[in-house]
Formats: sequence, structure tokens, C-alpha cells
Amino acid sequence: MPAVVVIGGQWGDEGKGRVVDFHSQYCSVIARYSAGNNAGHTVINDRGTFALRLVPAGIFYDDKDCVIGNGCAINPIALWEEIEGLKARGVSAERLHISDRAHVVMPWHPLIDAADERLRGPFAIGTTGRGIGPAFVDKAGRAGIRMCDLIDGAGFRERLRIILEYKNAVLEKLYGLEPLSFDAVYNEYREAGERLLPYVTDTSLLVQEALDRGDEVLLEGAQGALLDLDFGTYEFVTSSVPSSTAAGAAVGVGIGPNRINRVAGVYKAYTTRVGNGPMPTELFDEEGERLRNVGREYGTVTGRPRRCGWFDAVAARFTARLNGVTSAVVTRLDVLDAFPVIRVCTAYQVDGAELRSFPANTTVLARCTPVYEDFPGWETPTSDVRRFADLPANAQAYLRRLGELLGAPVDIISVGPERDQCIQVRPVV
Repeated sequence: MPAVVVIGGQWGDEGKGRVVDFHSQYCSVIARYSAGNNAGHTVINDRGTFALRLVPAGIFYDDKDCVIGNGCAINPIALWEEIEGLKARGVSAERLHISDRAHVVMPWHPLIDAADERLRGPFAIGTTGRGIGPAFVDKAGRAGIRMCDLIDGAGFRERLRIILEYKNAVLEKLYGLEPLSFDAVYNEYREAGERLLPYVTDTSLLVQEALDRGDEVLLEGAQGALLDLDFGTYEFVTSSVPSSTAAGAAVGVGIGPNRINRVAGVYKAYTTRVGNGPMPTELFDEEGERLRNVGREYGTVTGRPRRCGWFDAVAARFTARLNGVTSAVVTRLDVLDAFPVIRVCTAYQVDGAELRSFPANTTVLARCTPVYEDFPGWETPTSDVRRFADLPANAQAYLRRLGELLGAPVDIISVGPERDQCIQVRPVV
């Protein structure tokens, strides 16, 4: 049975977690394939409200295997706190599996993250400060520590000694920071490794065997495609490798690309962004503030207010093509319930010309102004609707138009944060 990938089609925070949570009921394995505890999912179900950072959103089903793949960067201290927090609320982590090839976020990574942002000054990326970018830099630079190293007592000590000597020189001579104590780092991380040891395994084999059995496997992305290192708004992008696109899912869990044939692209009914970088449809007026307040647009991990604007179909069409989206999922439709007029950006104006494709150059994108298509709002609540035919006519027209602009059918519509506040037009899994 081929796997299905859930990706974010915007700048993150599209509601992937609630989509994964809903569809996990139909799957045997839910595997996260990218990012670290800089990317969070908020899930609301019958157990309450949960802010997940590394644990896959399928963890709330006791009969599912949940995988943190090799493409993730793992802060073992933060992960253990998350596991303990879930256990304290009655959520079992018994079937959680951590890739032995996943890289570890070490204590120097957040220090370097924060120091780099300070040095950039007004050109700062706007990172979460969790050290994920520097961890992936070390991965690419062949100076990383992996989970298989962390759980190997003697091997970890030797590798840490070599790397920490170099990192302390960087901290002192480049950033003017105090060096880290070898004993303190070793003892803290060795203890964390021992705690996580029962969860660490060859997760690539686990996922492959599930696919060979014909099980449904869901691959969970953690960041938006517009933050991708290659195709996002560079340099205001993630450092995560592999790619945060659907193409990165196979690499991030260790399966062949031919094992994937469905991609669910998740899009908010409007657009948000956290951190710096161009966003053509951003609103700086009362409507933007209203979107933020009604949608409770504040970061799951950082609590930072999100930048809000109308739906950007130029960017969304680009990510739908890039990821080979077979099903579109539109979330937060209910946030638009009270707006008398709803706008969609269908093209950009830049330097006196109309642009219908998403530019690679962020300085060009920063000069773009949106060309809008206006839709009459429906001005009636949708949160209790469970069938597409029962949606207000104007809401149906809006969703059909989004599907046309994306080039993919809108198969799922979210009309609220609860697990059952969902309209399923066609099954994704």
C-alpha cells in the first residue's frame, strides 16, 4: 500500500497537526520526516488541547506506531519533557519510535542560533532560537551527533570530546561566549540518551515493513513548502534537510520515492507567516488584526503573533505543483464566517508588469503587490456543518475557486479546531 504525505502548502501553521490527527485513525504508521522542536502542532481532541513539538500527531491512538524519522533534528531534553508531559495526561508513548540516524540538537546549537541572529541585526531570519538551523548545518558539515552516537556511552564520550573542543573555540573566538563544560554536557546528554534508548531503532525498516504488509502509512511534514531550503523565500527559510516538500518525505523516513503516490496539501483559507521575509498579501489594517484575533494566530512553539493576510493563490498554486498535490485540505474556513467580503490574490503586480508565477528572487517578491479577486462572504456560522452541500452557497463557491486556482480538488475542509469539525468531500487516506 503506497504512503500518503501531508505537507503544508504555505509558510507553515496551516493546521497539519489536526489533519494528521484526523487521518491517523485510518493508518497503522504515522511518521514525521523533517524539522525539530521549532515546528509545533496544536491538536484538540477528546483528551484536551495538546501542543506537540516532536512527537507525531498520531500519538493519541494507542494502536498506531509513531515514528520520528531520520530527517528530524532531536533535542533529547525537549523530547523527553514532551513524552513525560503526554504520559502525565494519560497519553501512552509505548509505540513511539525514534530513528537511530536522526541528528541531535546539542547545547551549543541554540547559543549559535541566537548569536547569529544578533549578528544579522535588521537582516535577522526570525528563527525560533531552538538551534535547529545550526544542528542541520552541522549535519551537512559532517560535524553532527546522531541518536546512535548518543546511546553509545563510550562512543558518545569520544565524539563529544572532539566536537566540543571545536565548538568551544567557535563560541569563544567568534561569538565571545563562555565555553561549555564537557562534563556537564556529557552527563546531561548521556542521561537523556539512556532515557530515550528504549525508543531508538531502525525506523526506516519499520516503515518499509509496514508498507510491505499493505498497511496505510502517513508521512507527516512539519513546516510549510514556502519555507523549503530550495524552493522557499530564500534566505528566510528553514535549514531543515531533507526538503520540507513531499519529495523530502521519502528521504526523511528512509523509503523509496515509489512508495508514495498521494500528497495532501494543507492550506489555510487565508495566509499567515511567522518571522521575517516577504508576504505579498499581508494586511496591516483592522482586517489583518481581525484575522489574527478570530483565528487565534499565535505560534504553538513561540507564542509569537503571526502575520495575517488574504489567501495567496500565486504562492499556493506554486506549492501545489511543486509537491504534486493530489488532494487539497482547506483549514480554518470558519475564521472567515463573519467577513462580508473575502479576497484571493490571483496574480502579482511588480515593476509595472503582471506576474502569475511565484518568483525565486525574494527582493522581487518583496516589491510585489497583490491582484485580488473578491468574493461575497457568507456571514453565517459554518462550525457545525459536516457536509459540503450544507455549507452556505458563497462558501461552496469560494472553495471551488480555491480548488481551481490550486489545480487540485478540495477534499477536506476544516471548520473548527475539534477533531470532528471536519467536512470530508473525498477520502484522502
